[in-house]
Amino acid sequence: MKNRSGKSVVAFLRLNPEYQNTTTISWNRSLNNQLAQGHKISLQEQGFRRSLYRPFMTQHCYFDRAVNDMVYQLPKVFPTAEHDNVGIILTVPASHFSFTPFATDLLPSHHTLDTGQFFPRWTWEPVESPAGTLDFGSATTSNAGPGTKGEILDGYRRVDNITDEILAIYRDALGGDISKDDIFYFVYGQLHDPNYRETYAADLKKMLPHVETPTSRERFDLLREAGRELMNLHVNYEDVDPYPVDKQVKSADLDDRETWRVTKMKWAKKKDPETGNNVNDTTTIIYSPKVTITAIPEEAERYLLGSRSALGWIIDPLPGEERQCLRHHQRSERLVR
Repeated sequence: MKNRSGKSVVAFLRLNPEYQNTTTISWNRSLNNQLAQGHKISLQEQGFRRSLYRPFMTQHCYFDRAVNDMVYQLPKVFPTAEHDNVGIILTVPASHFSFTPFATDLLPSHHTLDTGQFFPRWTWEPVESPAGTLDFGSATTSNAGPGTKGEILDGYRRVDNITDEILAIYRDALGGDISKDDIFYFVYGQLHDPNYRETYAADLKKMLPHVETPTSRERFDLLREAGRELMNLHVNYEDVDPYPVDKQVKSADLDDRETWRVTKMKWAKKKDPETGNNVNDTTTIIYSPKVTITAIPEEAERYLLGSRSALGWIIDPLPGEERQCLRHHQRSERLVR
């Protein structure tokens, strides 16, 4: 089929539906054209990554431009599994949800919170020798320490995404001890500020957020620390000390793997005193047929990420209405699950 167009591949697949098994491959325009042009796709061991599929839901994925459709700038953000980064996922104006920021240090799906954009703290650029010169290794070494601007790692140089110009503006306004990390955490804190989100709710439905340079050092420090703590919780949630909930286990053998096997988590039910209908009891989770988790604080359901709480995302990362509205995104999903 070499040198044929992608349309010929579409016609071939229509006549041979056995090659369209969506559990093994999702055909799109890019793959159609690659097949038509006779491109060979080889497995890249470095393509296997941990990724963020939905809030608090990680998955293993295979990340390779040849088979992932519309990767955008992600190869510059996480060029390999060895290159660390952290960034902020924002729902864009076209999202079905209210404005929501979320942080991760994993390769993100751009549908983590429905349609969204990712704003990384760093990018990585390939290390190249100047044109017309010989490379004697000078371009592949750096005095920059790990996690700092200019660090060289496996052929890539770390680039700071917060510019010197922005740093100068903040230092002129607030003091010379402000760092670029301070600005990053401040922005995250500002984006979570309920007053900010309420005041600019109409604008956030139409455009990406604008963050005004603060004039109060006290206000800046407050939001910076709030942003730092929130980002630490969102990124490192698996390392947080567990909340002391109660576990009710209907089994004498706690070491039996079947006791803890999850088929489908769900909320327990309770009667609504006003309507008499069964409603979710968000203080109790049916973890498995043999395990029930109780004594979950009601406050946990008040903090929403998009349309639901953190526990809501874990119980069902794609419930009813979102499964419907996200269906049309399936072909453009950035991660091969």
